[in-house]
Amino acid sequence: MIKAYAASEAGAELKPFEYDPGALRDDEVEINVEYCGLCHSDLSMLNNEWGMTAYPFVPGHEVVGKIGALGNHVRHLQVGQQVGLGWFSHSCMVCEWCMSGNHNLCREAVGTIVGRYGGFADKVRADQGWVIPLPDSSDPEKTGPMFCGGITVYNPIVQLGVQPTDRVGVIGIGGLGHIALQFLQAWGCEVTAFSSSADKEAEAKEMGADHFINSRDPEALKAVAGSFDVILSTASADLDWADYIAALRPQGRLHFVGVVPSPVATHVFPLIEGQKTISASPLGSPATIRQMLYFAARHEVAPVIETYAFEQVNERSPNYVTANPAIA
Repeated sequence: MIKAYAASEAGAELKPFEYDPGALRDDEVEINVEYCGLCHSDLSMLNNEWGMTAYPFVPGHEVVGKIGALGNHVRHLQVGQQVGLGWFSHSCMVCEWCMSGNHNLCREAVGTIVGRYGGFADKVRADQGWVIPLPDSSDPEKTGPMFCGGITVYNPIVQLGVQPTDRVGVIGIGGLGHIALQFLQAWGCEVTAFSSSADKEAEAKEMGADHFINSRDPEALKAVAGSFDVILSTASADLDWADYIAALRPQGRLHFVGVVPSPVATHVFPLIEGQKTISASPLGSPATIRQMLYFAARHEVAPVIETYAFEQVNERSPNYVTANPAIA
């Protein structure tokens, strides 16, 4: 039996829950959970905001632990190895997207907490392709959030071909944004933080921002018109996107990794005139996650966290948190 914490209905408290996972499949890996981050997506799923939650619901998709058991077909991993698991737990491995290394775009990809039980448990299972070994120099206590927030902001750096000479803006200095600042600074970019909270300036610069702009100040936004090669939006709020499009250089890109509540509206002419682009991306493939982990370990990129016991989960909010230890 696997011991977990589950909600019985939308918005309900997480309570102790046990389930029988059945026999371990040939391509599966069972992870003994040591840490599991708490992400805003866990709350969205808990409250069924996306209309796809099955109850009882066990959250947790930022898992770090040691391998406890391997399916008969798993050859590249070992029992006792330190590994992590993120948003995806399975993809088909045979479609054009999986075969081209873009497993995160697989139409049959399965979320770790979508239609199955997640990592707020003493054990969790996943397909071998999505179980990623940690570099020896990684801090397992801090690495869990890298499997969601970290890869969400690292993936576009790779996919968009961001160059060390690029000038990059980051909108929103929260769970995603504070990791993005660190990655971009380590990448070599000139980094500007946009935040509606003026009191975050010192924190943003400590995390890697070269410049800080109060996004509530329209004159400050106008002053940076034509300045950025890429603006990465981690925000979950509706903003005046025309101002940010104006802040792009020719051939610049406004790229979304945060989910804003309303449609993104803009006039097309400013895009045509400067050959500018609006785009978005999901989390990354297993290969990109592995690359991110090694880059983060080399450059000491890590989320700011607080650590607490699993049984305290109902008392906490999802900003840089990691649960530990596993269920007693």
